Amino acid sequence: MTTQLSVTAALSGKRILLTGATGFLAKVVLEKLVRSVPDIEAVILLVRGGRDGDAHERFRRQVATSSIFDTLRAERGPWLERFFAERVECVTGEVTEPHFGLDPGGFHALAARTDLVINAAASVNFREPLDQALAINTLSLHHLTALARAASAPLVQVSTCYVHGYRRGDIFERLAEPAGRTAIPRRKNGQYDIEALVAGLQRRIARVRERTRDRERLEAALTALGIREANRHGWNDTYTFTKWMGEQLAVQGMQGRAMSIVRPAIIESTLQGPVPGWLEGVKVADAVILAYARGRTSFFPARPEGIIDVIPADLVANGILMAAAEAIQAPAGHRIYQSCSGSSQPILVGELIRLLQGEAQRNWRQYDKLFHKEPKHRFRVVGNVRFRLAMAGVALGAMAWSGLRRLAGRPGETPAMEKLRTTRLLAITFSFYARPRYRFHNDGLLALARRFDDASRALYPVDARAIDWEDYLCRVHMAGLNRYALKRKEARAVQPPEAAAQAVLPQPEAVR
Repeated sequence: MTTQLSVTAALSGKRILLTGATGFLAKVVLEKLVRSVPDIEAVILLVRGGRDGDAHERFRRQVATSSIFDTLRAERGPWLERFFAERVECVTGEVTEPHFGLDPGGFHALAARTDLVINAAASVNFREPLDQALAINTLSLHHLTALARAASAPLVQVSTCYVHGYRRGDIFERLAEPAGRTAIPRRKNGQYDIEALVAGLQRRIARVRERTRDRERLEAALTALGIREANRHGWNDTYTFTKWMGEQLAVQGMQGRAMSIVRPAIIESTLQGPVPGWLEGVKVADAVILAYARGRTSFFPARPEGIIDVIPADLVANGILMAAAEAIQAPAGHRIYQSCSGSSQPILVGELIRLLQGEAQRNWRQYDKLFHKEPKHRFRVVGNVRFRLAMAGVALGAMAWSGLRRLAGRPGETPAMEKLRTTRLLAITFSFYARPRYRFHNDGLLALARRFDDASRALYPVDARAIDWEDYLCRVHMAGLNRYALKRKEARAVQPPEAAAQAVLPQPEAVR
């Protein structure tokens, strides 16, 4: 009989290095570790220095004070403070630099006290300049796998289901193949030659830098380059393209060693723990909700009959910790797990919009930071052709009205122009995710959960069938978005039109 796995047994007494602790998902992972594995030897946080100081200072300001620890603070405040002081080690380092910027002695000392590496660091900006996205999402895997090898430690790499790019249909838990019009070279062993691909991208980056000296124009040019290269090779955006390359480097760097890749779908607020609805920042679906609440958009390109794959953050964190426990307890090997809802508890784009819009129109007064006034306009989704025609019509009308205002000596900017810009920005950034033609499967993750003991399955649920979509979206998530992600001053601030259009988009978490 196969011995059942246990998360607490596997992780107790271990020293776990976690990257990206200042970001949303890694905070959920950290809180779960602190709360459920009290006998862990240490959590080592690799945090870059910055304007907020060194790693310890950034941890104190951006992590230890986070509202995600409010439940633990209320229940066991003094214990939590002792845990932070005695078992959380902060290392100032940069994942994009060899040895994380440490001297060789410091790097090897770090490896000597590391039993497991969980990499949750990422640029989650879909339209990051290509050089930055490459450094964070791709090339950092050279340095992380070097640490894991030096430590003889398993690696858990947090990726995304969307590494599958433009592929359609049923998407399973295996390495993703490119779906672009440009072939990516392979080595004799069948692995993709990521080094050659990156070298080509860096040559293009260098040419852009030679032509462009102005900082803002350079950033815009590198952003456009990233999108072009991603589209050419089979991905919608720079984020998913560079995350795919990161997966490939992780596989190549961990040959013969234990490694698990965990791919979440669209991560949103927590379902249950530490509290229902905990959220930090505006995520993918929330950008459209916020634009609708502010009256800055009323239509969006989407496929109402498509399955939109949303997964609560705590289910993702639980999957990461189960994968970590397996990597320590089971024989070395490479495994891929997708944390998703589409195969077991699907929700259609149209149903998600119907539920959220209905809740907004019925109970908008409960969401004082989200809604300034009653939302009387309806939000419509249309196909691509109708969207382009509608946008062209709105643009012509808005420009004509703006011209008449200028002739009359009044400011040319109008609310219609602002709505036009916001709708265009939202469509450019997120429409791919609202026109799904795929269905993610996670049979492997569910099978992994069945290999754990009853206590682990109860404490670390991963199955999306626990989600009641109406309850989660209309009560848990909307309340969490209003309470945790938005500040009152943001809700009331009057912004210039261009800033207002940008404000409804998720802000990049730089390095998670």
